Amino acid sequence: MIWLFKDANYPFLRYKRWGYAISIGLTLLALAVVTIRGGLRYSIDFTGGTLVQLEFAEPVESQALRDALSEMEGLTSSEVQRFGDVNDIVIRVQVPPGDENVFRDRIESRLREAPQLEGKEFRVVRTEAVGPKIGSELKSQAIRAILYAMVLIMIYVAFRFDLKFGVAAIIATIHDIVMSVGIFALADKEISLAVVAAFLTIVGYSLNDTIVVFDRIRENLRSMRRESYAEIVNTSVNQTLSRTIITGGATLIVLLFLYFMGGSVIHDFVFALLIGILIGTYSSIFIAAPLVLEWHLRFEEGRTPAAGARKSKVGARR
Repeated sequence: MIWLFKDANYPFLRYKRWGYAISIGLTLLALAVVTIRGGLRYSIDFTGGTLVQLEFAEPVESQALRDALSEMEGLTSSEVQRFGDVNDIVIRVQVPPGDENVFRDRIESRLREAPQLEGKEFRVVRTEAVGPKIGSELKSQAIRAILYAMVLIMIYVAFRFDLKFGVAAIIATIHDIVMSVGIFALADKEISLAVVAAFLTIVGYSLNDTIVVFDRIRENLRSMRRESYAEIVNTSVNQTLSRTIITGGATLIVLLFLYFMGGSVIHDFVFALLIGILIGTYSSIFIAAPLVLEWHLRFEEGRTPAAGARKSKVGARR
């Protein structure tokens, strides 16, 4: 399939309005879903819950415990981890506020009756209510850190390239995160610490992909002086298309293997990365590059040599 992208000359900028419309439409849909549901779904990391430590007489599969708990009414989510010895298991479950003590006994009864654990002897070592790993203060600090990082990224890209590139990079990055969180909400999945880590990984991947396109635009601005700005941007996107598809495709193959063969523990983490890689690739072509052109047409046209060159039909429709 790589031959499809050799010497590519696809009119991507001609469809920039469609790209904007798709992004805005999905974002509004996600916001509507989140509003109707009363907010995003957060995991135990953010809400706290009940901790139950079990000691089995012999090793037991963690998946058997997850399956047993998944059928229990009243549990919003659960985490199963080995603790120290191979026979020790720690279970953290999210329960309705104020019902922690009630669910301790229900969880033990459920595990003793679960067919998945038939013949598996265990004893309860301890049970206790646990608080969230992330408090409100830490959440606000994390948000501020992300905002500071966005500002620094914009300053760096603006210094390395131009102000319009920095603004376009930040808008594209914010677009990727908002879209990823929105699709996550549409899929009714929980936001956990692992998912937050995946979203931060998406920021780095998307920004790197965008900068590759920007770097080619900068090079072509020097070598294609007689072409219009729209032609230069569209050519740059086409020239980096092969690299973008190969890099994104190889990453997606690995993530698909992890999703289907890595077990349920990393499903949400991998799902977030899958969404982010697809959206990051899409935004580099249909969001970041067109925004650079939009900035040029609105604020710089008539002041640069490329602007006075012949107009190309590609991307000229505004």
